[in-house]
Parts: sequence; structure tokens; C-alpha cells
Amino acid sequence: MIFEASRAKALDKLNHFVESNLSQYSKLRNFDFGPDNRSNISCLSPYITHGIISELEVIDKSLKKFSFTKNEKFIQEVLWRVYWKGWLELRPNVWSDFLMELNNLRNEFKDKQNYLDAIEGKTDLECFNQWVNELKENNYLHNHTRMWFASVWIFTLELPWQLGAEFFMKHLYDGDAASNTLGWRWVAGIQTQGKHYLASEWNIKKFTNNRFKNIKLNENASPKISEKSYTLIKKEFNNPQNIGEKNLLVFENNLSFEISDFKENKFEKIYIISNKNENRSIKLSEKVVKFKSLLIEDQEQRLKAKSINCEIIDISEIKKIQNCYALYPTVSENLDYLNLNNFKIDFLYRKLDQYSWQYCNKGFFNFKNYIPKIISSFN
Repeated sequence: MIFEASRAKALDKLNHFVESNLSQYSKLRNFDFGPDNRSNISCLSPYITHGIISELEVIDKSLKKFSFTKNEKFIQEVLWRVYWKGWLELRPNVWSDFLMELNNLRNEFKDKQNYLDAIEGKTDLECFNQWVNELKENNYLHNHTRMWFASVWIFTLELPWQLGAEFFMKHLYDGDAASNTLGWRWVAGIQTQGKHYLASEWNIKKFTNNRFKNIKLNENASPKISEKSYTLIKKEFNNPQNIGEKNLLVFENNLSFEISDFKENKFEKIYIISNKNENRSIKLSEKVVKFKSLLIEDQEQRLKAKSINCEIIDISEIKKIQNCYALYPTVSENLDYLNLNNFKIDFLYRKLDQYSWQYCNKGFFNFKNYIPKIISSFN
């Protein structure tokens, strides 16, 4: 499986999926046929995560092919990430608490053999070991497999979910603070208190076409318990009334400025921000760092082709830039860095996020009732 780091290749992948495979998505999406056969899913998440293509582009393309009714499940999956981001924006301490807990657990487990066996793919479970190797090699896993993986990690291997979430963030091309953290919490049973996800032998066998044998799991585990509860914060996501001609910061989640809501605004210079591992709480694998770097370079090339004044800089150099806006980086390591260093920056929010996040105060089943309304407001 290859993810080429460019907008052109992302659009090729989108077009091929919509034209050739979207019609079967609802029927086949839960099957993991292995890394050499991903025709039943879009594999667009590494590009959507980095803003190389937008959720609205993907949805618009799909609706030009099929009706909303036929596309509904696919559109829901595309908007899950928007929902998770909005949910976390309204409860940002979930992210900061996760990082704090993770830091403590690293020291506790760094020499424990069951943890080392898990991250090296040397457990007694053939399926899990193969998924570990697939993740490291391809920097991607099928969504259903991510659920199985997390369940095995938490309930069969009995390892902390926080360490599993870190392992995913380290290796996934589509690693996202909200989707990843909240997805692991959901499997553990603390995102929706008392409701966990337990992988089962029959389910894995069915949806992998019996590729694995000897799947011995703990299928009777109880949900994990968290004493913490998080109340909604009041937060406004308003843009300045008049966007002046200042500098603009673009982070790794918005790497297609030319299709953004602010493409018609004039900015003195666009600075594309690179965030290396030394400034991250979770250290990314070399391959993920390289993938991000290539996507950033691709954005620079596209902007220069349009004669837009731009430059790639390290996140530590932001302090040298005066008078600037920033495309909002969302709750993440990038926002953490800005907050830690007390940078005063006016954020610019995407219209999709501004409109959608008002419906993220409850669960996804509530959110999805508003999906037709969200889509219609942009079409």
C-alpha cells in the first residue's frame, strides 16, 4: 500500500474510489481483505487529516456520483473526524490529561516484557502480530482492524489504552489527536462510560475472510473505569470581522490553502509550519515525519506555482513573526506549543468546523441527525 505525498495523488485516489468502488462501500466497508486489497475503502484519511483534500471535497464528489441515501454511510464516516474534533474542542482537558497520564505510564512500562512484546509484534496472537507489522510497514490500518487492535491491547494483553494510543500516533499517517485519543477511549469504555468494544474471534474471522487462526481473546472483560468527568467549556469559534493583510501561519492540518475559505484574502506572506519531534510530546516515526515533510513541501510548491509568497519554517521560528493570523490547528501538539509559549495569534476557523461543532456537545448519534443540514448548508 502506497500513500504518495501530494494533492494531485490524493485527488487521483479520490476520483478512482468514487468512480470504481464507492457503490460497494456500505456493503463491504467492514471487511479487511489485507493491505494488498483496499478496494472496499477509500484510504483517503491520511490526506483528509492533513487538509490535502477537504471533507467537503470528498462529500461533494460522492454526491455527484450517487444520492445522499446511497452515500449516507460513507458521508457519516467522512464526518466522524469533524465530530471528534468538535467534541474535543469542547473538552480540551481530555487531551491534556491523556498526555499527562501517558508520560507517567511510559516510565512504568518501558521495561515490561508484555509491553515490549506488543510493540514488537511478538505476542501469542498471530493476528495482532501481523497488524503491528502492517502498521509499521504501511503506516495505516483498516478502521475495523484498529478497533480489534485496541480491544486486544486493552482487554487481552491488559495494557493501558494510553500507550496504545501513543503507538498509533507514532506510526499512523492519519494520526489525529481527536480521532485517535477518543477512539481508544471509546474502545476502553471511558468515552461512553460503561460501553466498551470487545473484539471477538468470530467477528475477526468473518471480516478477514478467515485469514487468521488460533484467535484466543478475552471476550468477557469489563469496561475500564475512569473517575474523571469533563464538562463542556464555552468557546467561540468566530473569525475577525475584517481580515487584514497580515502574515498567515498554516499548520500540518490545513495543507491546501488554495481551496480554503480564506483563499481570496490577501496575506503578506504564508508561513507553512513544520513541527519536528523535539517539540512533540509523542515522538513520531521517521516515516510519519517524512510523510508530513513531503506534504508540507507539496503545499509550498503549489503556492509558489500560484506566485503566492510563502516559506516553510520550524514551529520554533514563529516567535520571529509579527502581526499574523493562523489557520486554526485544532486541539493538538501544534496548539499546545502555541499555548505553552503564550503566542497571541488571531485564529481563522473553517466554516465547516464553525457550523458543525455546535452539534458536537453530545454523542455521534445525535450529531448524525444534523448531517443533512450540515451538507445542505454548503451545497
